[in-house]
Amino acid sequence: MQRFFAGIASRSAYLMGHPMAFLLSVLACLVWAGTGPLFNYSDTWQLVINTGTTVLTFLAVFLIQNSQNRDGAAIQAKLDEILRSVADARSGFVGIEHLTDEEIAKIKSALEREVLQVSKGDADEPTETVEELLEACHDPDLDAPAKIPVS
Repeated sequence: MQRFFAGIASRSAYLMGHPMAFLLSVLACLVWAGTGPLFNYSDTWQLVINTGTTVLTFLAVFLIQNSQNRDGAAIQAKLDEILRSVADARSGFVGIEHLTDEEIAKIKSALEREVLQVSKGDADEPTETVEELLEACHDPDLDAPAKIPVS
């Protein structure tokens, strides 16, 4: 069932993102608008476009979200493999996608400070190093992300 849904979601996301889908949508709106005088701009005439667009939007949200979730997981797995295989990479970065936005922002800020220090040749240690933050967010017993203490 999951494979079937994933196939439908991928294909739908591809088709909805295709330029022809946009052109067909514009054409449908033009046809609908053109039929307005035929139906005297009735409530039923308006209900057709409102219902159609609402249903399509509702379904598209789930299909697109499914495709994005799979794409994100695949990209994350590929990045984790790169981190694992590169000798100088910090393996502590594997799994940080499970942290909160605030925790990731702290790690990102520490990385940016580290890059600035290296580029300026500044030897001052930042308040929290990347290594300290990565160590704080991994549970050594489980080798799984934990939480960075928020001050």
